Amino acid sequence: MKPFGWGSVARLGLVQAALGAIVVLTTSTLNRVMVVELALPALLPGVLVALHYLVQIARPRMGHGSDVGGRRTPWIVGGMALLGTGGVVAALATVWMATNRPAGIALAVLGFALVGLGVSASGTSLLVMLAKRVPDARRGGAATLVWMMMIAGFAITAGLAGKFLDPYSPERLLLVTSTVSLLAFGLTLLALRGLEGHPAGTPVVTQDEPAKPAFRQALAEVWQEPVARRFTVFVFVSMLAYSAQDLILEPFAGTVFGYSPGASTQLSGVQHGGVLGGMLLVAFSGALAARFAALRWLGSLRGWTIGGCIASALALLGLVVAGVSGNGDSLKATVFALGAANGAFSIGAIGSMMRLANEGQGSREGVRMGLWGAAQAIAFGLGGLVGTGASDIAHHLIASPGTAYAFVFALEALTFIASALLAWHISAPPPQAAAAPSTRADGAAIGAPTRLSA
Repeated sequence: MKPFGWGSVARLGLVQAALGAIVVLTTSTLNRVMVVELALPALLPGVLVALHYLVQIARPRMGHGSDVGGRRTPWIVGGMALLGTGGVVAALATVWMATNRPAGIALAVLGFALVGLGVSASGTSLLVMLAKRVPDARRGGAATLVWMMMIAGFAITAGLAGKFLDPYSPERLLLVTSTVSLLAFGLTLLALRGLEGHPAGTPVVTQDEPAKPAFRQALAEVWQEPVARRFTVFVFVSMLAYSAQDLILEPFAGTVFGYSPGASTQLSGVQHGGVLGGMLLVAFSGALAARFAALRWLGSLRGWTIGGCIASALALLGLVVAGVSGNGDSLKATVFALGAANGAFSIGAIGSMMRLANEGQGSREGVRMGLWGAAQAIAFGLGGLVGTGASDIAHHLIASPGTAYAFVFALEALTFIASALLAWHISAPPPQAAAAPSTRADGAAIGAPTRLSA
């Protein structure tokens, strides 16, 4: 198979942007309509968003299907079709809630479940295609480019959809959602046209050739691989720490330091700017490592993953100090540093995930990527509940709001430290056990003897 160049990576980034465009409408825009325009309890969209994460436990099964078929494009296209359908169904359900709330909620459950299944099918196979076709030295940059394009999809869709939704009406909501879903599906078809190509040859099936294993057998075999199993635990723990901070950072700024809603939203923007900066830093470091042998260590995905987790913990400790002392002079700088550390860690983890998907026995890339994607989705679904729940408990037990928030941030910092320790102890399988042993030129991007390529 011909390795992907930057143009091919950008085409997959367009698919990721299309995926993000539909997701942001269902998880953000419909959320606001339910709570504000329809005056429904905020718990309802919260449960629906959690549902779309929960059904992503199907990711390993989706990945196994693409492993058996040997091609990823049909799964990406089918997943996008399912995702777009789910987005339209969810919008229709939201409109229906205004006149028939029980029926609308029941239909919304179906819509959000379809969204989760669509993300599972398309997102898993897209990552597998990246893992199999992007050269090792480009993985950090490729992960950065694809995820930046997904963020761009979030931002562009949110801006344009918000413009066309005003003044709000149910008809406008359905029209905007349907248009975005159709455009996203069309963009996916154009971006994937001729991208994957065809297998080098048509395999000849003989009587002696072993049959493809069933899904449960394939999943059990992957789970028996020490690296895959440990990496699954690492993904869950690190993403739990990553997502637990989201829902309490703005309330922390408002309660302890008196930030207005607008100011706390700007603070969230500072954090997202830091995330983008951290992603670009990893990509730039990888480019330098590829060009200059003396700087090869800068491209270590394992190093960025572990270092990003530690830096995230240190930034959270900065929030602990701010909460206990009540001094918010350096709050914006600390939040920016937290975002940068999160961005660096996430790109290191995604690049490492692409690397490790190809390690181990048999053609199980889809199952491995699906397993890790499911761990990430479950962690994101639980993260908001864990963060807000811990905050409520801390406020009940601790009189000072700043100290209560500091306690929660300290727990999250410890979780990031645990994630760094987990990443440190993940080793690649020995060469003779790897599916395709090679002497890669990105030794700096992996590290030795322990290698992590999340």
